[in-house]
Amino acid sequence: MIYTLTLNPSVDYIVQLESFQLGELNRTINETKFPGGKGINVSRVLNQFAAKSKALGFAGGFTGTYVEQFLQKEQIDTDFVRVEEDTRINIKLKTGQESEINASGPQISEHHFTKLKEKIQQLGSEDLLVIAGSIPATLPETTYEDLVKVCRKNGAKFVVDAEGELLKKVLPYGPFLIKPNHHELGELFETSISSVEEAIPFGKKLIAMGAQNVIVSLADKGAVLINKNTSFMAEVPKGKVKNSVGAGDSMVAGFLAVYEKTKNIEEAFRYSVASGSATAFSLGLCTKEKVEELLPQVHIKELF
Repeated sequence: MIYTLTLNPSVDYIVQLESFQLGELNRTINETKFPGGKGINVSRVLNQFAAKSKALGFAGGFTGTYVEQFLQKEQIDTDFVRVEEDTRINIKLKTGQESEINASGPQISEHHFTKLKEKIQQLGSEDLLVIAGSIPATLPETTYEDLVKVCRKNGAKFVVDAEGELLKKVLPYGPFLIKPNHHELGELFETSISSVEEAIPFGKKLIAMGAQNVIVSLADKGAVLINKNTSFMAEVPKGKVKNSVGAGDSMVAGFLAVYEKTKNIEEAFRYSVASGSATAFSLGLCTKEKVEELLPQVHIKELF
């Protein structure tokens, strides 16, 4: 079973205006809302491929209830720890250009965190946990390490989609998959990476540091997958980028959905790239139909 963890989920409220005048009454021309958070995105894309998952995290108030009910309506199982304060609302303001106002989120107590760890302690060797996104300010900086130690002890596989020190600190515990983009990979090693060829040696360093599989995305320049046995390079489909939010999460979900069924790394990587592109070319998250439409454009080459 795949579990996804979003420590600080949100209700993303997207409002579109012709223009925005500070200090004046402004009226929207379009608005929508949906659950936000990297782990939640992974669950929603997995659902497109009929891959079952259960969404974990913290939820509170009427906004937390909205997140849970929205996912359940999409037939995604949830098992959130309820907290006293409301799940945050993030505002995405579209006025030709996009501005964002992100809230900090509810207070998470030690008691709440203990309850979450108890849920993760139930995972076993047939399970996989996707840990994605930022750590709430009220949780310790060691939160990711604490959680992957539980997975390691119980034999559960885990995927980590995080940046910088958060990612570095979990590498010794052997994540099944990590997926930095080229900017994040460059920051990890204090360098600049702008091509697949430049990404490969640093991807191999991440394998040496403990990761089992590394996918590095380079926007329109392609992507690379590296593990101990092989390396693959992928050309990405051509299209107009409408949305970068959730593209990385879609890559993770596309990979896991196919790998869990086939255990074929190359085919999982192909779906990963197509899924990321399908989200980038859409206003929301990708659909299975859009992914399969793009698959013929994803050309994979094995590297030696």
